Parts: sequence; C-alpha cells; structure tokens
Amino acid sequence: MTDASFPEKLKIRLRQRAASGLLRTLKQDEALIDFCSNDYLGFARDMRIHHEAIDTFSKSSSPLNGATGSRLIRGNSRLAQELEVWLANFHHAESALLFNSGYDANLGFFSAVPQRDDTILYDRLIHASVHDGMRLSHARSVAFKHNDVNDVRRLMEKASGQVYIVVESLYSMDGDRAPLAELAALCKETGALLVVDEAHATGIFGPQGAGLSVDEAILPYCIARIYTFGKALGSHGAVVVGSSYLHDYLVNFARSFIYSTALPPFELHTIRSAYSRLLSSNEPQLQLLETIQVFRSYVDAHPNIRFLPADGPIQGVLIPGNSKALHAAAFLQSNGMDVRAILSPTVPEGMERLRICLHSFNTPDDVRKLFELLETIPTV
Repeated sequence: MTDASFPEKLKIRLRQRAASGLLRTLKQDEALIDFCSNDYLGFARDMRIHHEAIDTFSKSSSPLNGATGSRLIRGNSRLAQELEVWLANFHHAESALLFNSGYDANLGFFSAVPQRDDTILYDRLIHASVHDGMRLSHARSVAFKHNDVNDVRRLMEKASGQVYIVVESLYSMDGDRAPLAELAALCKETGALLVVDEAHATGIFGPQGAGLSVDEAILPYCIARIYTFGKALGSHGAVVVGSSYLHDYLVNFARSFIYSTALPPFELHTIRSAYSRLLSSNEPQLQLLETIQVFRSYVDAHPNIRFLPADGPIQGVLIPGNSKALHAAAFLQSNGMDVRAILSPTVPEGMERLRICLHSFNTPDDVRKLFELLETIPTV
C-alpha cells in the first residue's frame, strides 16, 4: 500500500492531531541529562547485570536465541518455571506467571478474571493498559476519585457480584501512593478483592524492593499484584503473582499469555540478574532516595513553581495547557535536560505537566541545574 492509497479518514485523523499539537513522533536519545526515563536505579545501564546475564546464558544447557513458541506449545522451559518460583518467593506469593510486558499482564488479567456479573472499581488515574483490559472484560467497570477510599465505599453500595478494587501502588503520572492499608481494610470488611499494579514501585520500595503492597502487609486481600521489569529493573517483561489458583486460571484463560511467543531465554537471565543486583546491595536505592531528598529540598525553596505532592522518583510540575507544557519541555531539552511534557487527554485538561523522573545516577549538580532552568522557563 502506498501513501496515496492510505484511507483518507485516517489521514484526516493524523492531520487533526498535528493541528492540535498532539502528534506523536519517535525521537532518538540526544545525550541529554536523563530526567524522563523509568530507569530509576540505573539498572538498564549497569554492565554488571549485562555481563552476569551473558555468563549464565552462555552456560545454559539450551542457549536458544528465542523461546520458539508460546509457553503452552514449545516456549516453556525449566528456566522460566524456576524463575517464576523464585519471583513468587521474592514477592511473598504462592505463585507467579511471567508475561511479555506489564501491558500484556494487565490485558490478560482484566480480560479474563472479572466475570460478567462482577464489578471493577478502578482509580480514575489508573494506567491505560488496565483500561484496555477492562474493555475486553464482560464485567462492569466504574471509576472512583483518585485515592478516595470514601468514594470507593460509596460506589460499593451499588456494585454487583465480586468487586475488584484496582490501583497503582505508585502512580505513573502524579507520583503519589495509593492508600493501600485503608483499601485492604475495606476489602476485609466487604469481601472485595484488591488488584495492585506495582510497576513503578518494583525494585524501589518495600523489603529489598519487593513492592509497596508487601511493605503495607495487605497481601491477604490481594487477588493479584503485577510487577514489571522494564522500569527500575532495567529489563523487560512482567509477572503476575498471587495464589496457585490464579496462576492456573491465567494459564487457561489469559489470551495475552496463551497466544504470545514467550520471553526469550536471554531476557529471563537478565531479569534474574537484575533481581540479584537488588539483593546484593541497597546502594542504588539509597542513591535514588538521596536524589529525591535533594529534589524535594529545592521544591520547598521554590513555592512559586507548582509541584505535585510526591515523595518518590516521579515528580510533576503543573503547567496547564498543552502548548505551554510542550514549550516548557522544549526549552529544557534545548538546554540539555531531557524532561518530557505530559498532555491532555493523557492527563485531565488543566493538569498538563512536566513529568520529571529521578534516578540514582542524577547528581546534586544535575538537580541544581534543572531548577535553575525551571525558574527561567519563558512564558508563551
């Protein structure tokens, strides 16, 4: 198919998006100071993880380049199953099931587990992958106000069937935490089941980076927790942990698991090596926490800049208006800082912002320079 024969109505959608300033394009890394990636602990650039994965891969009895099929056909391996057992133990669960990404994990869980007469109550700021999973579910889904336990309780009065309460432990856009303990207490009282997406807390919070849900001791009320490896662990893939019944159910009914070629063996070695790095030293987490503390000290000293309240690696500067947020991001990038704008409708209109991601490798001098530039962003 040529450009000339591409459907006109789709061309119109692209032109409309470009006219509104929202056209997405792919950009290459321009060697700017990283304040935008999810590589919170620097594991993606840690050569110790890379070399350990190469070493264990080369010594494997079956060092295949690819998995060769889905887990239910030819893609299963002792390596994958041993890793799942290890991950279940690490994350304080009975069982674990690997998925190719956090998106696939959420798509598989929400399209398969909640049934037609059930109700999904989800935080209005929940990730897009959960939304897509819920679209494939026959259950009724209703949003509640962000981090508002009273609103969850109100909605439960109208809910039917099994109720699932869905949150991110650490929110990807606002950077704040879910009220896990309060939600667990509500589940204990009502019989609802909690689903926690730990994507942005994995490796950072909880015992040895096992997640905020472990730290909050809410495990008896969680039917599932989702951990992803593409953020602080610097690799790829995800795991859903829970009971052995959940494992078996997903193997039988989660289509994103059943019909996907499995993760390649080298990636499994990389995941295991990244977790080994977590266990060998807490230095990366301590360095990240120090960077966060330095950043928040500057926040306190700059009351004229509208920051979102957050105590983790994701920090937001509110700059309402898509064009203004884009202009501010372009200014920072032109001055060596890789900061990206988050626009509506990804975030609610009027809540457009700069999303600043902090890392263990960001220096105090990097943070100082960033704030000097934030003070001088030209108005548009």
